[in-house]
Amino acid sequence: MGNAHRLCGNEGSKHQALQRLQKSVVWQKIKATVFDDCKKEGEWKILLLDEFTTKLLASCCKMTDLLAEGITVVENIYKNREPVRQMKALYFISPTSKSVDCFLRDFGGKSENKYKAAYIYFTDFCPDSLFNKIKASCSKSVRRCKEINISFIPLESQVYTLDVPDAFYYCYSPDPSNGNGKDTIMEAMAEQIVTVCATLDENPGVRYKSKPLDNASKLAQLVEKKLENYYKIDEKSLIKGKTHSQLIIIDRGFDPVSTVVHELTFQAMAYDLLPIENDTYKYKTDGKEKEAILEEDDDLWVKIRHRHIAVVLEEIPKLMKEISSTKKATEGKTSLSALTQLMKKMPHFRKQITKQVVHLNLAEDCMNKFKPNIEKLCKTEQDLALGTDAEGQKVKDAMRVLLPVLLSKNHDNYDKIRAILLYIFSINGTTEENLDRLIQNVKIENESDMIRNWSYLGVPIVPPSQQGKPSRKDRSAEETFQLSRWTPFIKDILEDAIDNRLDSKEWPYCSQCPAVWNGSGAVSARQKPRTNYLEDRKNGSKLIVFVIGGITYSEMRCAYEVSQAHKSCEVIIEIF
Repeated sequence: MGNAHRLCGNEGSKHQALQRLQKSVVWQKIKATVFDDCKKEGEWKILLLDEFTTKLLASCCKMTDLLAEGITVVENIYKNREPVRQMKALYFISPTSKSVDCFLRDFGGKSENKYKAAYIYFTDFCPDSLFNKIKASCSKSVRRCKEINISFIPLESQVYTLDVPDAFYYCYSPDPSNGNGKDTIMEAMAEQIVTVCATLDENPGVRYKSKPLDNASKLAQLVEKKLENYYKIDEKSLIKGKTHSQLIIIDRGFDPVSTVVHELTFQAMAYDLLPIENDTYKYKTDGKEKEAILEEDDDLWVKIRHRHIAVVLEEIPKLMKEISSTKKATEGKTSLSALTQLMKKMPHFRKQITKQVVHLNLAEDCMNKFKPNIEKLCKTEQDLALGTDAEGQKVKDAMRVLLPVLLSKNHDNYDKIRAILLYIFSINGTTEENLDRLIQNVKIENESDMIRNWSYLGVPIVPPSQQGKPSRKDRSAEETFQLSRWTPFIKDILEDAIDNRLDSKEWPYCSQCPAVWNGSGAVSARQKPRTNYLEDRKNGSKLIVFVIGGITYSEMRCAYEVSQAHKSCEVIIEIF
């Protein structure tokens, strides 16, 4: 958002400490429930992982962490491996037929077992059919068989993914034959969402957006039922009442604009315009091809990723100058102790400069994509998205705003489709005749499904909707850049939820509302007020949001901004 909130001094270090705190929650639970459970002093084990658990561990720990837990080798359960019969094996796997069958090849076959013994830890509830299969085949070899209830992957400190690639197709497919597949996916997602709540030690009030589709309602009911069951049979055999947190489930069609408008904050812009895959950015420096991982271990990335590209381009060179001047000041002192200190600091200087070079390259690559065509496109997008121009004047004719983009030879079909969608969203749907004319004029007949399929998400495409568009918060007084005036709808929802202003008819609860929604920072008379920032956030209320259909980087940014503004409530975002 425009001049993004700048972290500085003590607040900045607190924020970074909080991020590490949240990211480590998952690792600490895995460490306690898996590695500590089977750890024996001086004993090394082999760790077997499937596709999901490989991603899960990669997201929250490093090989050095595993070595500290007595893991000497990490293997892929799907691959053929040489037997190591003198060693015990730890299987951390998903409760699927594929992973269990791979385990049984190691222990349940006619030939000798591959390892001395097996410790099995499932990410989630293991169906009786699979459990009985293991029991019948190799029960004597299994020392442990447990479910640990972590069936999600932490992407960032406040963002988790369920990693269900087929979910979007099944949830929004118009094909009636996919009904069973959809029910299965919904059940699985509900189970996974419960594991997020359990890991955060929350039993939230579950609510959902009631219209226009019923996906959110169905999933919310499933989650509520599974939360009830989970907390009736938790490890402590205690019934856990509702906590001060909320879980809100929304269908993706609630804000189509944020999915297609070009966002100019650093992370969102980079992932939109550049070919970044698996968080890996490739760039050239001094004529050499290099790679950098955009991750939360990089403090500079965490600090600047939500800032506007204009701010980033100003800030990185300043930081590089600061480091250079610090280095020169140190070099100027010729005493032996000063030289010793300089030698110690050199790796630190080198590391800092390397990070800044990476992010400066990243910012410049973004601008190289932005300047030729995207910059002109952004003004049109912002006017269509907001229905007003940069001066606040109402757009009277949306088609007149759109036409220059469609007639331009500088914009590719993909960008024209984005502009057409924003035009249709702005007028709340159009006629079949008008849509056909737009598709034919731009010659995108083969790609027209990218426009029409939005109707399956409950978004008015054809014909125009008779219902008015939802009202938005007035943010005209907020300081923004002209090409970044749009604020994702989710920010309104998060702020209203925290301030207890969501309409209960439009956002009904599946169960009784938590006795005290503590999102506004109110403290019960029986509670001792906390003064420590990290402790307050750690023990305070949480607002967990799950969007069926995924989320944009700009919406993820909103979660951090709202958390920063409302210190007593942390926003957690979940995606497919």
